[in-house]
Amino acid sequence: MAVDSGLVAADIDLFGLAQIVAQNAGGMVSIEDPQSHVLAYSASDEAADPMRVMSILGREGPREYLAVLRKWGVFDRLRQTDEVIDVPEHEELNIKRRLAVSVRHPADGAARAPRVLGTIWLQQGDREFKPDAAEILRGASAIAARLISRSLDAPSTEALLVQRLFGVGGPVDVATVATALNLPLTGPAAVVGFALTATETAPATEPSALGNMLRLRASSFRNDSVTATLGDRVYVLLPSYKAAHAVTAWTRQLVEQLETKRALALRAAIACPVPELGGVAAARREVDRVLDSTVATYPRGRVTTLADSRTAVLLGEILDLVGTRPELHDPRLRALSDYDRKHSASLRESVDIYLREHGDVRNAASALQVHPNTLRYRIRRVEEILRIDLTDPADRLLLEIQLALHRREHGR
Repeated sequence: MAVDSGLVAADIDLFGLAQIVAQNAGGMVSIEDPQSHVLAYSASDEAADPMRVMSILGREGPREYLAVLRKWGVFDRLRQTDEVIDVPEHEELNIKRRLAVSVRHPADGAARAPRVLGTIWLQQGDREFKPDAAEILRGASAIAARLISRSLDAPSTEALLVQRLFGVGGPVDVATVATALNLPLTGPAAVVGFALTATETAPATEPSALGNMLRLRASSFRNDSVTATLGDRVYVLLPSYKAAHAVTAWTRQLVEQLETKRALALRAAIACPVPELGGVAAARREVDRVLDSTVATYPRGRVTTLADSRTAVLLGEILDLVGTRPELHDPRLRALSDYDRKHSASLRESVDIYLREHGDVRNAASALQVHPNTLRYRIRRVEEILRIDLTDPADRLLLEIQLALHRREHGR
């Protein structure tokens, strides 16, 4: 009978799994990582061969036997298939028969092959394997994959502290974090947030890969820097920086280097000074406000601060608010779109550019490539359809907000 992944206790570890497999399949079990390092094993008896003893004591397989397995193509087969492989005994090395199955992380998609996380080995003892040993190993492989993946994906204690410092995962004891990470509790610090911008030429990049790149470069800039990947953004804390202009210069240089050398389109926002370690979470929220607002303005404002981009930030947040409140959407703008659709006209675009050119008819007409009198006629039709007066500041302001919301929602 197979090891049923639904019946095995949720809190089992690899050692417990190894023992269950040994009891049900007959034999002695070891679980290894892709580099043949022993992760867990079941209890041994007198039938344990030298290979098993040496692997457990040295925490990795003996080189001579690993060479034999490579020669026999065992490792290649483990990488290529999830079937159970029967490895014969090797009398010269005094090594007994084994069954082996790879532990595989499920494929993330059709284009990506499953990742091998390790191997489960079952050494034969004084008795033959039980008839369903292969089926048991296949079930154990699925359970081991979840256990190993969970271990790999679970953040370390340090990573959890860093996440909480940046305001994710619950309350934080700042003094404890400062001691654990050897960070000063007070003194000017800077928080820099980075976000990828989707462009036609930018390669697809996982946030974790970007985080690793930025961690290396931040540590080179300041060896006491702290980096966290949260969602699709990466944040860097630079404690006790010497000068704000140096932080800005480093950030600009980094963004430019990654764009030139790796074709990555990055936006960055800087929050400084952060007077104390307890203010890091608030600084990260400030950085997020800026990054949210610079999506639409890229490449302008690739590296900026809240102070330098306050207009874009506040306008963006006003549009966010209006966008979530249907009662704040002016229904008259729909009439303008309906007119354009019915008459193959472009009144909405014309008034949009007219307002963005501050009511300068000649400049707006030039941008639209029409005669100024044509644009004047269009503006009069807009006023008639919407029943507004574009010489009235209130009407003009409201229409500009509604048109900006339309551009954001429809991309034009």
